[in-house]
Amino acid sequence: MKKYLLAAVFVTVAGTVFAQQSKIANMRGYDKSGINVFETPKSDTVVPFDEVKVRIGAGFTQQFQALKHTNNSTSTTPLYNLRSGFNLATANLNIDAQLARGIRLNLISYLSARHHQETWVKGGFVQIDASPVNSDLLNEVFKYVTVKIGHYEDNYGDAHFRRTDNGHALYNPFIGNYILDGFTTEIGAEIDFQKDGFLAVAAIHNGEIKGEISDNPTRNPSFIGKLGYDKQLNTDLRVRLTGSVYHNNGAASNTLYTGDRGGSRYYMVLEPLASGVTSITNAWSGNIRPGFSRQVTAFMINPFLKYQGLELFGTLEFAKGRAITEATKRDVNQLAIEGIYRFTKNEDLFVGLRYNTVKADLLFGSATQTVKAERIQASAGWFITKNMVLKGEYVNQKYKDYPSNNLLSGGKFHGVMLEASVGF
Repeated sequence: MKKYLLAAVFVTVAGTVFAQQSKIANMRGYDKSGINVFETPKSDTVVPFDEVKVRIGAGFTQQFQALKHTNNSTSTTPLYNLRSGFNLATANLNIDAQLARGIRLNLISYLSARHHQETWVKGGFVQIDASPVNSDLLNEVFKYVTVKIGHYEDNYGDAHFRRTDNGHALYNPFIGNYILDGFTTEIGAEIDFQKDGFLAVAAIHNGEIKGEISDNPTRNPSFIGKLGYDKQLNTDLRVRLTGSVYHNNGAASNTLYTGDRGGSRYYMVLEPLASGVTSITNAWSGNIRPGFSRQVTAFMINPFLKYQGLELFGTLEFAKGRAITEATKRDVNQLAIEGIYRFTKNEDLFVGLRYNTVKADLLFGSATQTVKAERIQASAGWFITKNMVLKGEYVNQKYKDYPSNNLLSGGKFHGVMLEASVGF
């Protein structure tokens, strides 16, 4: 009886909310309108406000996977038996609220994910784009300044604005994310400054994916900085160039490169066929996770150019860090280049090509060895509506210089992925 009562309440509330879906100021759209939006714009700060308004949305994505993998490892452990089939459907719940003039709330939950198949809150934050008090000075400041406070996605680099976030995949012209996935959520505060195309970001976070009040081991905050320029030079040409830094000098469990609770899109590639190994326990197939849980300093440079329907986006990343059990730091570097061409009147059709390579010093037992991974992705997609996209991708990834007894030695996977996604 309780379940039916709760369902009835939810339907009633949801119906009321959808009936009055109102514009939320300074919000990146979850549909096609959110593509190539980075920091939320300052252009719509002044939205008439008379009462609290709530908007409910969602992201839902389903893939069909047809991948094959091989290796030449001397390990006696066989590779997982891959077959073509459907992956787990993933879903996000998006709640946005206008609390006051220029002040909004965001809350995103993962309803279904490869790694967390139960409901899991990604994070929530308050964003302030207008002065909460009528002050000439503050009103002038907030013409250019945005303040974000809460538990939210780190604004390190620009690649995280183009990635798939669990059930929400409309921003990503491909199906998989990067091999080295610089994405996490932390608790903290961020200040953005935007004026005449110039951009500056400064943030301080707690350095971990969850709250923690223990000082054993000693914990230090994370610092994030970004400088850039982003300008629509004319009706045909937009240019953007940013440089970012992330630094944490001592966390108990930093997750800059292990913070994706959604998991990889490439299920069980190069994973072992062994007891207890599932798509949940081994959720990041195809990724390189360097294990910088104690200390990490990372730099990312991102150029972006859009000329009519052509988009070029690049990532150059250098990181150094260590785990708590290590005395010395290791390096990991990443390069990614992608080109997208969107055509038809409303750019509803697109094709894309991405090259992604990573070179990393990884620990194998007590020894460090430099390894490489290289991935090529070719994609094509169709926005059926502004809220629905169909994508197809061919992916080919190879691993190099892994120890001969490691399962990834001589490893490679390739094949086709199909994906349908809804976002609103």
